[in-house]
Amino acid sequence: MSTEIIPVVPPRERGWHNLPLVKQLHQSVGLQRGMLITGLVLVAIFALVALCAPILAPYSYSALSGPDGDFGSLTAPSAAHPLGTTIAGYDVLSRVIWGARTAFLVIVIAVVSSIFAGTMLGLLSGYVGGALDRVLVMIADAIYAFPSLLLAIVLSIVISGGQSSLWGGIWAASLSITVVFIPQYFRVVRSEVVRVKSEAFVESARVVGASRGRIMFRHVLRNSTRSLPLVFTLNASEAILTLAGLGFLGFGIEPNSAAEWGYDLNKAIADVTNGVWWTSVWPGLAIVLVVMGLTLTGESLNDLADPRLRSRRKAKAGSGVVAATAPTTTEKGERDE
Repeated sequence: MSTEIIPVVPPRERGWHNLPLVKQLHQSVGLQRGMLITGLVLVAIFALVALCAPILAPYSYSALSGPDGDFGSLTAPSAAHPLGTTIAGYDVLSRVIWGARTAFLVIVIAVVSSIFAGTMLGLLSGYVGGALDRVLVMIADAIYAFPSLLLAIVLSIVISGGQSSLWGGIWAASLSITVVFIPQYFRVVRSEVVRVKSEAFVESARVVGASRGRIMFRHVLRNSTRSLPLVFTLNASEAILTLAGLGFLGFGIEPNSAAEWGYDLNKAIADVTNGVWWTSVWPGLAIVLVVMGLTLTGESLNDLADPRLRSRRKAKAGSGVVAATAPTTTEKGERDE
């Protein structure tokens, strides 16, 4: 009687398991999963508040009065103003909610612009090489060695020309942060391009007659941008801090143009010495929570991108299962008898 061995084919994962963040969430275990979930929840709340600011905010960011009259200066938290009012008479809750939208817009414009510019320059520098590569690397190193906040201040003054408006202030802050972030993406992409362009599949594409543009964008670029999502999350938190630093030092957006957390913290310094806590706690807490959410997400994705750390966590999780199912000493003694 012949026994036929039928190979066991593992079940194929569904398509949604391979989606970004879903795949990383499925791979994470233990504390790593808790950190990733916490970060994603904080980032999702931040994005939701930013997108729904006109619906969630009870007043405009520049409103000084409502249906019941003027808000008043430094009014304590109450039913009409749950987080109180500032010394200028703005509603703190409305300023915090609208500040989320300002921060969100600056992150999107600054990080997306820096990703595009840094990726294209890194691809061109790493693939072409030669004198162009040396010049671009020298410029990137010079920008990267310059203090980022000081560079953002100078560029913000030059771009805005001392005039602050809603989109003018957002664009000035975004573009100044963009210039600071370009060298980071340039370095990451260039190093990957230098490694990938010497791979066998790139040489095969040259042999079959593929054009330089097709090789650069179809083969090299697609395999050189895997770590960009990790850099994106870490740079997004840095963009929040840079924007807050610009506003805190007085180079950000004016209060009648847009709400900005750093500016509100600057104006709340004198309030703290007088025992008024609500004008500084809520903008500061918003900055801390958003930066913590982005940092937790970025660090978790960075760890999950390392196969050694990922396999180590899986091994620890598996060892717990084996230990739970292993026979105890008493059971071993009964079996020996």
